[in-house]
Amino acid sequence: MSATPSSYSITMRLHTAPDHGVVGAVATAIAKAGGIVTAIDVADSSHDRLVVDVTCSAADADHAEVVVAAVREVDGVDVHKVSDRTFLLHIGGKIEVTSKVPLRTRDDLSMAYTPGVGRVSAALAKNPEDVSRLTIKGNSVAVVTDGSAVLGLGNIGPGAALPVMEGKAALFKRFGDIDAWPICLDTQDTDEIVRTVELIAPGFGGINLEDIAAPRCFEVERRLRESLDIPVFHDDQHGTAIVVHAALTNALRCVNKKLADVRIVVAGAGAAGSAIVTVLLAGGAGDVVVVDKDGILSADDETLSPAMAELSTRTNASRLRGGLHDALRGSDVFIGVSAPGILPAEWIADMAEDAVVFALANPDPEVDPAEAERYAAVVASGRSDFPNQINNVLAFPGVFRGLLDARAKEITVEMLLRAADAIAHVVGDDELNANFIIPTVFHPDVPKAVAAAIRGADS
Repeated sequence: MSATPSSYSITMRLHTAPDHGVVGAVATAIAKAGGIVTAIDVADSSHDRLVVDVTCSAADADHAEVVVAAVREVDGVDVHKVSDRTFLLHIGGKIEVTSKVPLRTRDDLSMAYTPGVGRVSAALAKNPEDVSRLTIKGNSVAVVTDGSAVLGLGNIGPGAALPVMEGKAALFKRFGDIDAWPICLDTQDTDEIVRTVELIAPGFGGINLEDIAAPRCFEVERRLRESLDIPVFHDDQHGTAIVVHAALTNALRCVNKKLADVRIVVAGAGAAGSAIVTVLLAGGAGDVVVVDKDGILSADDETLSPAMAELSTRTNASRLRGGLHDALRGSDVFIGVSAPGILPAEWIADMAEDAVVFALANPDPEVDPAEAERYAAVVASGRSDFPNQINNVLAFPGVFRGLLDARAKEITVEMLLRAADAIAHVVGDDELNANFIIPTVFHPDVPKAVAAAIRGADS
């Protein structure tokens, strides 16, 4: 078990004797148990007792129990309460609605609501093209899920998906200044999902599909693109593809290889894998091989599902057969969007010299990044506690900012490629190295550069 400052975090409220040396003993006990103390606060002090809040990180929930048990063993310490800081943060939800205009006087109300608002509604009935300019529609996105493929948790339903969608809405606001709304649908029927989104679409400037399982997500996206006059973006597909392409652009710069010359193995033929392949091929990749849990996809395999058969026609020109290890031999790049632990680190030694490994399964990657670094020249993952985190937050806020600003009706593969190029070039030549191929999500230039790229502007 190993903890990092950003991993599982708890706060223990301790009642101790009025001896500050006890606090040091607590910190030592936590360290010996493998935890990391991140804060110690004396909440109350009296002549016979100290009340101390100790915040620390553990590797996971089981490790947290080990850490708490170690603190209980310290003489003079009573563990009064243990709080999971992540759960505390979610109490009451993470987002709220606030008014952009003052509502202090009758005059304010007369313009923001009746009677003044009636004039605006009447004008919009005559000129519907002004709805985006005079309402929140021009800056709003619906984050839509059916709860069928949430993070690495699987089909957990709409209620359990809501904290994730809230978080997504908060990221839209933080990085794109966009008002996003979590829409969690209590259906996994394709027709009902499509019709529901069509019915609510008039109130939004864009639709962000999120955590909908394949292959249903493909049909939902296709049908909504055909029926709506606002852009439909599936972040698990398009957002992932943008950021992977950006990171690969810079990784190949590090090892002096060109996209057209390398062989790329993509593990995972679902929504993310399919979109990554589409964008890589559109960007000039010449040799892509896709592997799923049953092996390499090949066009001469008659047992493939329709979606995988279509993917096979665009990949694996050499008609390779076999499993992941067979695909990896001699390849230059591994991109995993599949499952934890499927890639033994020693297999990377069978790849070409200066191999690039992107292990993006979350929260547990296809291969331990630290182990992969023993064999690969460049390693990236989806985790924040390793270098080169490939995170969709780099893409979707700027993408929608650009789409909304341009009043776009759709999003194209050309836009995805421009967005990827913009992210890649936020990392300057003087900054680029094997441990820094992608900018941090907090880099202020990223959303602006992506938005400009989506609009087709120069900057």
